[in-house]
Amino acid sequence: MKKSQIFYGSPHREEIEKRLKKFLNEQTDFLSARTINSPRAVGDAIENIITENFKTILGDLVGEYSSSFARRAMADLAFTDNDGFYYVVDVKTHRLDTKFNMPNLTSVERLSRFYEEDVNYFTLLKINYKINGTRAEIAKVTFAPIEFFDWQCLTIGALGWGQIQIANANVVKIVPKNSRKKWMLELCDTMFEFYPKEIGKIGERLDHFKKIRKAWEKRIMHDPLQLDFNRH
Repeated sequence: MKKSQIFYGSPHREEIEKRLKKFLNEQTDFLSARTINSPRAVGDAIENIITENFKTILGDLVGEYSSSFARRAMADLAFTDNDGFYYVVDVKTHRLDTKFNMPNLTSVERLSRFYEEDVNYFTLLKINYKINGTRAEIAKVTFAPIEFFDWQCLTIGALGWGQIQIANANVVKIVPKNSRKKWMLELCDTMFEFYPKEIGKIGERLDHFKKIRKAWEKRIMHDPLQLDFNRH
């Protein structure tokens, strides 16, 4: 099976990371004293710069390019390369002095459907930054498909079918050129452990509300109209 040259061929991935880091650190005046302390505002500003300029960063590696996606879409931008591989890119920003952060990546069900086609790559563009005055200094850029993220740094959140999350955004382990098949099999094994635990939790919650219902069935409620009549 042919694979993406960006991720499995020559060091395009690392070069893209270096170019983007340099480009972002050269940007000036896109933040203010008012917005610099808001991770959401900083993240939105960085994301906007990336979506507007990432096609240029990719250079002749890119064929078609799009950054027009709804807020809840799987990606912030997408492109095809010259070999016909399709990349959806989710931009994640992380302020390094925050102690704990567990960003959602994607739904396990959505990813499993997307990866039915070998030409598709769900790609994360993770931007680590630190604050210096009114500047966001980019410390590290990680550009990699989700299958390069080691399961040691991932977890599953109980939302819908399950949400893949980075367990701690300060600790990310990348396995370059990792096998998608191997990673997807690990995903399946992870879900085989996750779902029975969720079933157990649901059983506990059902038991809890059975007790609540019984308590309410036994409760004697006074008729407010009768109480009002007795006052007179």
